[in-house]
Amino acid sequence: RANGITSPQRIGIGLCFSMFSMVSAALVEGNRLQIAQAEGLVHRKVAVPMSIMWQGPQYFLLGVAEVFSNIGLTEAFYDESPDGMRSLCMAFSLVNMSAGNYLSSLILSLVPVFTARGGSPGWIPDNLNEGHLDRFYLMMAGLSFFNIVVFVFCAMRYKCKKAS
Repeated sequence: RANGITSPQRIGIGLCFSMFSMVSAALVEGNRLQIAQAEGLVHRKVAVPMSIMWQGPQYFLLGVAEVFSNIGLTEAFYDESPDGMRSLCMAFSLVNMSAGNYLSSLILSLVPVFTARGGSPGWIPDNLNEGHLDRFYLMMAGLSFFNIVVFVFCAMRYKCKKAS
């Protein structure tokens, strides 16, 4: 292939990096909560003495995921669409990304509703030292893994319009 890897492969690589980003975020948040517990900061709204640089790996992984996924999606929508519909298909690509952002917002809104029960602050309270944001990140990693499985299932059955 002139472009190296196919667009479904690019998208799949991006999805994997996205999942690894969520796993990394869960590990860092778990570490932050352990530090908050050890320092006695759980019920106080104060910053945990932890370097901001700990967030670097997940932001790097998420950036790589965005690059692979967005380029793969753009390439797929452009290459696989009929010549007369390329601009419309590119618009669908952007609609696809915005729908994903709205779905993420919906999930983020529903998590506190289902996790804050019986006086428990839930996973995402106002004071993050009392919450379990690590569980949220692990849930997102699980959803990302499920997304990868569904994507691979569909991508293996898809035949590209243009020969590789």
